Amino acid sequence: QVTLAAGAELDAHQVNQYTLVLRAACPGEDEVEELFFVRVTPGHVLHCDSRFASAEGDVVRVLADVAPRTPLYAVLPQPLGGLTGFPSPSFLQFRLRNHNTPLTLTRRGLVLAPDNGFDPCKDTQTFRLEIEVTDRHGHNCSGAVKVEVQPSCRPHVTFPEPHQAVMVTEGIGPWEVVTQVHARGDNVHYAILAPVAPELFTIDEVTGEIRSTRRLEVTRAHLLIRAYNALHPEDHATATVNITVQGTDHLAPRCVPAIFVSQVPETVSPGSTLVRLRCTDSTSTDRCLHYALEGPPSSLSHFCMEGPQLKINTTLDYDSEAMAALGFQFTATIVVTVEGQPLQSTRVPVLVTVTPVNEFRPACPNGATFTVPETAAFGSVVGRVAGTDRDYPLDSLEYSLEGGSGPAQPFSIDRRTGEIRVVGSLDSQQQKNYRLVVRLTDTHNDLDLRKRQSRLCDVSVRLQPVPDPLPVCIPEVQELRITAGSPGSRQPVTRLVCHSPDSAALTYTIVGGNEDGRFRLEGNTLVYLPSDRAEPHPFVLLVEVWGGSAARRRSSVVALVVHVTPRSTPVPPSTTTQHTTLQREPLVVMQTEAVWHPPAWFVAVLTISGALLLVTLGCMARNLLCR
Repeated sequence: QVTLAAGAELDAHQVNQYTLVLRAACPGEDEVEELFFVRVTPGHVLHCDSRFASAEGDVVRVLADVAPRTPLYAVLPQPLGGLTGFPSPSFLQFRLRNHNTPLTLTRRGLVLAPDNGFDPCKDTQTFRLEIEVTDRHGHNCSGAVKVEVQPSCRPHVTFPEPHQAVMVTEGIGPWEVVTQVHARGDNVHYAILAPVAPELFTIDEVTGEIRSTRRLEVTRAHLLIRAYNALHPEDHATATVNITVQGTDHLAPRCVPAIFVSQVPETVSPGSTLVRLRCTDSTSTDRCLHYALEGPPSSLSHFCMEGPQLKINTTLDYDSEAMAALGFQFTATIVVTVEGQPLQSTRVPVLVTVTPVNEFRPACPNGATFTVPETAAFGSVVGRVAGTDRDYPLDSLEYSLEGGSGPAQPFSIDRRTGEIRVVGSLDSQQQKNYRLVVRLTDTHNDLDLRKRQSRLCDVSVRLQPVPDPLPVCIPEVQELRITAGSPGSRQPVTRLVCHSPDSAALTYTIVGGNEDGRFRLEGNTLVYLPSDRAEPHPFVLLVEVWGGSAARRRSSVVALVVHVTPRSTPVPPSTTTQHTTLQREPLVVMQTEAVWHPPAWFVAVLTISGALLLVTLGCMARNLLCR
């Protein structure tokens, strides 16, 4: 476990990456060396924990008998609450906004119980602290902590067995457990009262285990043990323990191997022998040796002893959450005794590690069919292929696309997640459906990487057609009046203002009303070519504006009504003025609407046929009911 050193300050602008060299070795194996990289990213904003920064604040519940100045809450970068994103509180300032509370806030963000403790006789007491946190850059955040003090109902410390007599054999080594005492109560700690300076034994103040301090010889010892409440030392109880160290005429048997460590595949069959102990009695007599297995219930259910043989009792299934909870390891102890006497026993530790075997092939998802619009942008997600694998770790798969990506297969798949994305142009008129072949390959399911299994899955991608946007012209109908110029000249009339929503290039073509070829288009500009015609003449032109390719042509039509007035001709002076009134030719716009009016005989025949059908159905229903 690699942790950050206490008081360390990281600065990503000075050092943004650390390279650590880790070396590890097991007994009897070569040393392994690996590199470990730690990347430091800059932080900019001071954040408070969500519960701490909420309107209600974080909640802490304590008993009223808590010791004075006991830390109740820490505003620290830890999951318990407070700040996130900073390595050390030494660079933070903590300020208490409200001072109407007996609780204390230290400079390091610790909320302490009152100096005189809480009153244990009161009912539930509630204290609220509003705290503001500021870093050295001036960034700050604030939050609240609500401390609920509940009445204490603690039991008194007592020994269920105030007198104990223990007999052990000589030869017990230093720091071995001789016995253990147990007292009831809260926050129980243990201490040896007599002898005042014990030479042979010591006690663990938390667990109550009594251990030897040196190799024991034949002797007798009388210990007076005190158990007390660590928060209230006046609550205590005592017990006596008499320890007798006896001599032995025989040594414990010797076994080979003295410790058994093994790796077995999960497919090993029940009844298989893992190890056969070779144990001998030091006295070279024919006394019988007894073998027993001790350990957790999980180990005792999977293994058993048949004489000196350790055998597998049930299947070792690696692909289960229960096995993962055990760390894929079983621990046990084989106890070998001489004629069943505990004083002459040998303990052989056992450690069995279960290794994975790639038993199952990946499975394809059901109905892997996706729909994507043909206008999907590059990188758009089409869907996710959710393959499954029953080997542990579950569903650890890699995805690949057979044939790769290209014009014929404009898709790619994420190697880890199985997401299919668009990486090329799509056109539903050229191809409406794509059949993709995705290969699922399992990973990390066997110690031998060569035993990976795969499966090919069919995935269908259907393109959803999207109509191309029509060009838009403003206005769509124009009425123009011009005076014809001299014959042979080129006379601009108007410029069409059109655009395509998809910013495609537009093409303009006259498709109607230009029978004599007097008009032509130069880009989006309409040009009139004057002639010798002397009378006024209106022209109704239809201009098609289209964009896109010829295969996906989408167009709009613009109507142009152009009134051409002939160029005036000079005449000699005359005393008589002739007034000529040019009669405007009316413009007729015709709209055809398709409507179907059936003849009268068709309506009559349809009515009579419907009546006859109803009568027939009625007769058939009557006959069925009568039967």
